[in-house]
Amino acid sequence: MLKYSKVFRRFLISYIVILIIPSIGGYMSYRTSIAVTESISIENSVIQLQKSQEILERRIAEVEGLTRQLAVNPELNVLLNERGRETNVYGIWRTMRNVLTFGQTNDFLQDYYIYLANYDLVLTPGSSYRPEHYYEIFHYNDLPQAEWKKQVLEKTHRSEIRPLSAFVSKGAQTSVITYMQSLPLDSFNDSSPAVVVVIIDEKIIASLLSGLTERYGGWVHISDAAGKTIVLQGKDEPYMNKLNTDSSFDKGKVSQFYRDDLVITTRSDTNGWVYQAGIPRSILLENANRIKYMSWLITGGALFLGLLAGLVLAYRNSAPINRMLSVMKEQFGKEETAEQSEFDFLSGNIANMITKNKLLESELHRQLPLVRDAFIKRLTAGEFESREEIVSAAAQADIGLNQGTGYAGIIQINGYSGMDSVEILNELNAARLLVKQALAALIGPLPMADMGSDKMVCLFFSGSGESAADQEVAVTHIMENLAQLVLKEYRISVQAGFGGYFASVTEVSGSFEQAKQALEYAVYMNKKGITWNHEARIKNSTYYYPLDTEQRLMSTLRAGELAEATRIIDAIFAQNLGERELSIEMKHQLIGEMKGTFLKLLDQKTFMESPLFESAKRRIIDISSTEPLDHIQAGFHAIMEGLCGYITNKKKDAHTQIIKQIYQYTEEMYSDSELTLYRVAEHVERPEKYISQLFKEVTGVNYSDHLVKVRMDQAAILLKDSRYTVDEIAARVGYNSSHSFRRAFKRLTGISPSTYRQSYAE
Repeated sequence: MLKYSKVFRRFLISYIVILIIPSIGGYMSYRTSIAVTESISIENSVIQLQKSQEILERRIAEVEGLTRQLAVNPELNVLLNERGRETNVYGIWRTMRNVLTFGQTNDFLQDYYIYLANYDLVLTPGSSYRPEHYYEIFHYNDLPQAEWKKQVLEKTHRSEIRPLSAFVSKGAQTSVITYMQSLPLDSFNDSSPAVVVVIIDEKIIASLLSGLTERYGGWVHISDAAGKTIVLQGKDEPYMNKLNTDSSFDKGKVSQFYRDDLVITTRSDTNGWVYQAGIPRSILLENANRIKYMSWLITGGALFLGLLAGLVLAYRNSAPINRMLSVMKEQFGKEETAEQSEFDFLSGNIANMITKNKLLESELHRQLPLVRDAFIKRLTAGEFESREEIVSAAAQADIGLNQGTGYAGIIQINGYSGMDSVEILNELNAARLLVKQALAALIGPLPMADMGSDKMVCLFFSGSGESAADQEVAVTHIMENLAQLVLKEYRISVQAGFGGYFASVTEVSGSFEQAKQALEYAVYMNKKGITWNHEARIKNSTYYYPLDTEQRLMSTLRAGELAEATRIIDAIFAQNLGERELSIEMKHQLIGEMKGTFLKLLDQKTFMESPLFESAKRRIIDISSTEPLDHIQAGFHAIMEGLCGYITNKKKDAHTQIIKQIYQYTEEMYSDSELTLYRVAEHVERPEKYISQLFKEVTGVNYSDHLVKVRMDQAAILLKDSRYTVDEIAARVGYNSSHSFRRAFKRLTGISPSTYRQSYAE
């Protein structure tokens, strides 16, 4: 132990120092964990309250949507416009059947009615009443019947909400808020033909906020813009009045501690409602106390085990070092000159290898931007024919495609339109570089390429589990930050146009074309910031079927890529008949042009020689643009399945023919020692890498192994004939070295050539 004491002590001291670091940081991490846990809890509570707010506002918006649907309902409008006639019983029955079923998908619409002034009639989803009869079953505690008719039924309302009120529903006491809207929507008189009244139970609203009250044991309070209570759970009105009038409580803060509660406050930009939630402080610090206990337990255990491990490792690591030092002294002596020469030899060669490696890396890095730029331009231009080709090119350019979905966009530097002097171009080059650096600083490396002197194309690929809507919000946030950053730092003004979501890397070009349209729209409308394609969308008088989409569809079908062709066809239908408003004539023209694409494809030599030419042509012609869209789309799918199936079978036949040629050529040329895969590829007129992959896929073995087997089979035949020596046989089967032949023969058969000949003779 004395022999290793010096090195041992150095190792042990270093391990002890490392172990002291966690013990010093233990207390700091504990204090930090409390703050972080409290911050996370506050953040989660704020997010939960905001989500509940979004859900509630969305439900209220659906209630408003109901009134818009009723305003344009023809049956209800007939009832509203009838004057001086007997009661239209049939019309009222049809209205109750067709109109009063809208609330089946929204629990806020479970209890509503329509009051028809000309009939003095209340229509509910289940029945119809005279106002006085309805009031007997459903009424407010604080409104007499006459006052109810005056304030609710006979008054003109424009999206009014009556605050929380005590209410009797079929004898049961509850509390409700009331949404009121007069019909028609443009009613301006003191009275209107009809009023839609939606009664929303407080319990339904409170159920949306149950996570805060049940999970944390807190309270929730919602009030309207006038301060009147909409929902109150967990506290009473006096407490809330005291809270909101207390000068120590800041109503402008999102989160703050008041007494023993964390109070979270948000305000709706839509209707001015104020949402407040309170969470007990003890619940927030529950996780922090658990972390405190676990931190001390883990830190103490780690120190004890670490000290034991340090003793063991210090000995184990010091022993081999001392042994190596003793061996080096025995081999090279105690003089430092011998050790110095060995070090110089190793360091010189290692330094030389490192230098060459760095030169190679430098050259590759210098070429990489050019490769990336070319890849992005080809991708946005739609020049790739298959997804596999795109994936291979992306790997070569060191560009990660992630899920292969996302958005394409164009960033334009403003203020340089029509300027093309040398000074302006130099300034634009610098501006583009600054914008790229700013964008990289915001989100890291991003696939980008220059598009002219004042534009750049950029691709945002989705991460794992990221939806299209989430990514659109994230991209919008990034571009807004970019515009603010470059304007503030460099006085550069930018605007951007983004296309629609591409569900596959083969659809990037379509998203890019949409981005160009969006940017053109933004420039035309002088719209600053980011413009999405769906924001620029207007009613289209024509269809969208660009030439590059047609060419990509034809190329995909010629390659037999059924899945990709199906995706393109579905995208065309979605783009034109889902996202656009085409006239019947434009729809007919679109279907006709798509049929023309398939007919042009059939006229090519590949399909003209096929047995399915006539049947496919007849099926294309038989597609009628007057049929339902799903029938037309299914018809194109069926035609594509037939064409791609033919191409796939043709490829298999071609592959089989190539393999036969390789077999035949190998049988003829196996005795040539210069026979290689390159010679075989040259003979069948295909690339060497293609032949290697094809032979492996079809036969299951490498070509080199097949060549060895052919040569050994011929060698086995010649070994049965005693006229040839082993050396002569080696030369006859293509080996320049008899030693290599013997080794290959034994590796394949398990015995040497001489033993094989002897066993055959015996």
